[in-house]
Amino acid sequence: MKAGWKVFLLFSAVFAVAFGAERMFVPDIVPIAFAEEPQPLGSVATAFVLRAIELMSASVAVAALVLAVGAWAQRLTHRRVN
Repeated sequence: MKAGWKVFLLFSAVFAVAFGAERMFVPDIVPIAFAEEPQPLGSVATAFVLRAIELMSASVAVAALVLAVGAWAQRLTHRRVN
């Protein structure tokens, strides 16, 4: 169970770093392939990479949180039954 919380905290930290990097390095760039206004090519690629890292780390963190809370709840209910 402690491993689940470690995974959650690790990927939450990765998400926070990627989110902060996106806001710091490419604040006005929207990672959309067909934007209405022309955007610098390097910045769009950076925004795409950072957004992908954000989304992947957030999904892993949410999955780890759900599994850790589920394991905690199962252990809590198992103790009450016995």
